[in-house]
Amino acid sequence: MSLVETDWLEKNLYNVKIIDCSWHMPQTQRSGFEEYKIEHIPNSIFFDLDENSKKGTGLPHMLVELNDWERIVSKMGIKEDDELVIYDNSDVVSSCRCWFNFIYFGHDPKLVHVLNGGLEKWVNEKRKVTNDSPNIQSSKYKAFEKKELVKNIELINQNIQSPTFKVVDARNKERFDGKVSEPRKGLRSGNIKNSYCIPFSLCLNKDKTFKDKEKLKTIFKSCLENLNEKNIVFSCGSGVTACVLALAYSLINDKYHPCIYDGSWAEYGLDK
Repeated sequence: MSLVETDWLEKNLYNVKIIDCSWHMPQTQRSGFEEYKIEHIPNSIFFDLDENSKKGTGLPHMLVELNDWERIVSKMGIKEDDELVIYDNSDVVSSCRCWFNFIYFGHDPKLVHVLNGGLEKWVNEKRKVTNDSPNIQSSKYKAFEKKELVKNIELINQNIQSPTFKVVDARNKERFDGKVSEPRKGLRSGNIKNSYCIPFSLCLNKDKTFKDKEKLKTIFKSCLENLNEKNIVFSCGSGVTACVLALAYSLINDKYHPCIYDGSWAEYGLDK
């Protein structure tokens, strides 16, 4: 159950840990945290995607070290057996990146969910919001890494020469084809050789809920002959929307363990 609906969450508001992982593209000049302070779902904790990423790499949204993750999650008061519901108020469904991070660091995938439609759907349905922050009691969270869920640039390059997995890019087709400039400075246009393109937006309805399984199957069949394939690696601009595709694919392939190229085009597209 990677997705939960607003009705379910409203009934379980105080039975789960709720995380607001709203993140916006820099050019929008929006702040997820400032918006969280104005209104959020009751009992939700804010997760800062930029702040809780590895520093000093020159790349956005890279996974932190294990001990840093344990510190971050402990400060949020989350325990290893907590059921989590993650949402956002973002055009890029940034909650999916937080979903992936928890799975990578060993939280039981059956306990990690994304709210279908996010805050926008919740508000449109006139459900309760607040600007109160919950009282948090720190925990002593223990994590472990599932390193097989991440590919680095060396493995991506090796795969071009000797393919063992397929790379699917979540950026829009114009960026993938190199017809428009990248939004981040210092990046060339184009794509990883032999990769495929499924823009993440294709997997979403207008209200930012995920499309139904049959429609998702049709979308993924555009580049995958077999929808039971497990060796699929998702990439994007900075490791956020890749996770939207990873979640969407997991909805139609319950044997799939989400795997992303963490550096994504922010790393691969660097002008050298």
